[in-house]
Amino acid sequence: MSSNKPSLPKGTRDFSPIEMARRNYIFDTIKKVYKKYGFQQIETPAMENLSTLVGTGGDESDKLIFKILNSGDYLAKADEKALKEKNANGLTKSIAEKALHYDLTVPFARYVVQNQNEITFPFRRFQIQPVWRADRPQKGRYREFYQCDADIIGSDSLLNEVDLIKIIDDVFTKLFTDEKGNTLPYTISINNRKILQGITESVGLQDKFEQIVVAIDKFDKVGEKGVYDELVRQGLKENQIESLLNLLFSRKLSNYINNIDNFPKDGIMNLSLADGILNELKDKIGGKLNADEGIGELKLILKKLINLEEFKLGLKTANVIFDPTLARGLGYYTGTIIEVKVDNFPSICGGGRYDDLTGKFGLKDVSGVGISFGADRIYDVLLDNNLYPKFEGDSTQVLFVNFGEKEQDYCLPLLFQLRDKDINAEIYPEAAKLKKQMTFANNKNINYVVLVGSDEMASGKLTVKNMKTGEQHAFTIVELIQELKK
Repeated sequence: MSSNKPSLPKGTRDFSPIEMARRNYIFDTIKKVYKKYGFQQIETPAMENLSTLVGTGGDESDKLIFKILNSGDYLAKADEKALKEKNANGLTKSIAEKALHYDLTVPFARYVVQNQNEITFPFRRFQIQPVWRADRPQKGRYREFYQCDADIIGSDSLLNEVDLIKIIDDVFTKLFTDEKGNTLPYTISINNRKILQGITESVGLQDKFEQIVVAIDKFDKVGEKGVYDELVRQGLKENQIESLLNLLFSRKLSNYINNIDNFPKDGIMNLSLADGILNELKDKIGGKLNADEGIGELKLILKKLINLEEFKLGLKTANVIFDPTLARGLGYYTGTIIEVKVDNFPSICGGGRYDDLTGKFGLKDVSGVGISFGADRIYDVLLDNNLYPKFEGDSTQVLFVNFGEKEQDYCLPLLFQLRDKDINAEIYPEAAKLKKQMTFANNKNINYVVLVGSDEMASGKLTVKNMKTGEQHAFTIVELIQELKK
């Protein structure tokens, strides 16, 4: 009889205690910054009605949705015609009414509409939950992963974009700075969907906007030639593609984007360079309403950030660049779009402005803007660059050795005294050999072991061994607490 070897679905992972300590460090850092900026936490279910999710992020996003089969005999109500014709889309509608959410923004829009009478607008919410995408697993790309979202809905103000860029800077200044004060370089790329609309209008391709955005969004994976080939597949003519790519990949723009790390690290200098490139692009596009609006919005955001720099309150560690090739694949974006990258990794944070995402659910003309930190990718970046702090206080700090019944009864009140002072402590559950108990302490990286025998019970002084140094000291329980609290 053969036994099934346990395994995980591709694109998913287990997390050990140390991995959970690292993940919680990321979550706690992000959560603390969100609260500082006035965001309130909510949660939504892991699954939504399929009708809620389909059609909101575009065709590419619809392909990523994990559908959930109806409970019971789901084939009993299956569309027989679709089943016979092997029509997957037609069949899905009859056998799957629910799905796992592929992001947190669409469920948030649904939440806002359903709770609009209880919400104070503008509403600042954050959400830290897993999402699921039927994507091809690879480095930094998982099928189940955590997003840490912050959105502001019910406001058109571009001050919200300034806040979100500052949040990104605050979070990565904390996460990417090592003990010596060195910060891992990262880039915040910004663009505006209206600029992309203006570019497509200027070459007479506005009816192909969605296809062009999907192609451009693949630039970081396939390069300029790959984008060219994709546009050919979409039916664009050679002269149209050349005109489009000349605007997107002009020599000066490419030089600016590719050499941003060589520019002075002065924040105002980098922001001013971005502002100057926007001016050049405006001259090239020439009077297209969408483009002028998008360029004006980005210039205002840059101006606000420059003003903060002059008061020494600007970006601490971030490089902000204008990137006309930034598209963001989700179809609901309408204005500012943002993406954060570290060398050799996919995007670790992204977001943007959406003007009518709630409209699908009956609440028209409510603008929102948000960002999402990819916790799993950030985890990998921190691990690869040795940026995690030591998590000594997250696991057991003190272990009481168990010598027998009398010693157990003596140690138990001491154990709870430590716990009442928020010191992580445990007692070995049985009177095993001392070597076994010490090995247990070593394997769990426990810093202190308390040994209590007849002499210690008589004197009230506990023998405490520092497992790192090997030193032993005698402490009363009060003295031990004071020592650990240091």
